[in-house]
Order: sequence, then C-alpha cells, then structure tokens
Amino acid sequence: MHILLQASESQITGKAHSDIKGPGVSGNALLTEYTIDDAVYVHLKITVDGDTTILTQGKHAVHFHEKASCDCDGFKCAGGHFDPGPNGNTDPDANHGYHAGDLPGITIDENGHGELDVITTRVTLSKSPTSLLDTESAPEGTSIMIHAGVDPHTPGESGSGHSGGPRLACGTIEAN
Repeated sequence: MHILLQASESQITGKAHSDIKGPGVSGNALLTEYTIDDAVYVHLKITVDGDTTILTQGKHAVHFHEKASCDCDGFKCAGGHFDPGPNGNTDPDANHGYHAGDLPGITIDENGHGELDVITTRVTLSKSPTSLLDTESAPEGTSIMIHAGVDPHTPGESGSGHSGGPRLACGTIEAN
C-alpha cells in the first residue's frame, strides 16, 4: 500500500466502479489502476451494508467473476472466477487459490457493515490479458461477488462451494 500512497494523479491509468446488490445487501466498489515504474496495481475499495441475518458477522469471500451478469437467481449467470489464462480455469473450487479474480475476504461487523481496502496485481483495468474491462480478456465483462462463507484460498472438489459458498451480492464492473 505504501507505493500507492506516494502515487500521483498522473500515474492513474484507469478507473471503474460497481454497484453491489443482493437480497438485503447493498454497497459499492471503486477500482483505481495505477502504473508505477511499468508495474500495474489495482486498488479496490468495497463498502457494503446488509441485513445481519443475510450478511452475517465475520469473514466473507470476495471474488472477481468472469461475466458481467448479476440479474439471475443466485447470481449463477456471473459464471466462475475470473481467470482468463492462457491456461485459465474458472472453476470456483477446483483451481482455487490461483485465479486472477481471487481477493482477500471482507469482514462484516455486528451491524452488517463491512469495508475492504486492498491492492491486487493479478488484474488490470487497462488493455491486457488480465483486464477486467478489455473485451479480449473479458468478452462478456466482469463482476464482483460477495459470498456467504469464508474463502480458505485452497483448491476443493468442483461444485463443493469450498471457495465461499452461496453468492450473496453481485455487481457489474463498469469503466468510469
């Protein structure tokens, strides 16, 4: 985080946002890409609030998902975890720990409020093989997902829900 604290506005090379929604859950995500000495960093800031019977106190998995589609039951239309390749494997459980879309979890307090402030080098916003916005790496766009459970960041059996379980809230990532 220290390197970004010293970053200037001229080093910002992309911005995006997402409105995160689910039954009893709402929030937003702000993404800012910095290019510093030819290295690309994406700063992600998520703020979310929810009904405490749905968005329970404790840690919840957060991932970038491979499709910009959050309008179906259970958010299954968002696909698997973002992992464009060249040898990508979007299976949320089997390849887990190694996806470009894997992020640290968000901690929700007793009032159903949580904030996540992280930096990732696994994705970009600008044109690249790992861009969340580029139509070559993400032809259907991408989304951000908050899950009901904790993510152990280890592989599990395909379809087991090992990487976070049910999907509570989803938001399409859009360029600013």
